[in-house]
Amino acid sequence: MVSVSKWVRYMANKLEYSLSLSWKGLEGGHITDIEVGDSVVKNFFQGKLTYLHWNKGQEMAPTIAEEGGTLLVRKLPVPDPTFVFVGDVVVLKDPEKSENLLVRRLAAVEGCEMVSKDEKDEPFVLEKDQCWVLADNDTLKPKEAKDSRMFGPVPMTDIVGRVIYSLRTAVDHGPVQNSYFSMRRDSSVLEVELDVNEMARNHKGLQKTSTR
Repeated sequence: MVSVSKWVRYMANKLEYSLSLSWKGLEGGHITDIEVGDSVVKNFFQGKLTYLHWNKGQEMAPTIAEEGGTLLVRKLPVPDPTFVFVGDVVVLKDPEKSENLLVRRLAAVEGCEMVSKDEKDEPFVLEKDQCWVLADNDTLKPKEAKDSRMFGPVPMTDIVGRVIYSLRTAVDHGPVQNSYFSMRRDSSVLEVELDVNEMARNHKGLQKTSTR
């Protein structure tokens, strides 16, 4: 049973998400000033703050199973340093094929100086709205890991969510280790919206969909 304090924090998260999403729609010209209120109410009462995503590959092992797993992903209305933090495992658009999605760990954000292990490479600073993502499996070479060491910085706007839970099988699952700030923010969302049975039921279906 979810405690009252968790419910309050969860509802605050939903309100924050609804306000941010509506403001984003207003700035983008998708809704008018008059429609903002209705948009906030609609976003608040409809839908969840999470969705399920299938991921397979050795890049994020051991955090995410190499043979594949169903992930619970928290939606991010505005992927900027106030909503996503260094240390978070994120879902982002593949820089080389935007219709595909990658799961990587956010390693640095705008303003960070990047220094290569190769002395031939000049240090550089990530520009505004840029970020650096890395695979967790540090035994892989850059090309195998397919991360920022290969394709360079990526726009923060390419981040579509944060992974908060991973299920390999119905008996092998658990929260994903993210930054301290994100894990605190996501704790109430996880407690209210996590349904391991639903994840297990959808496990095979998501696998089939993503491997077509």
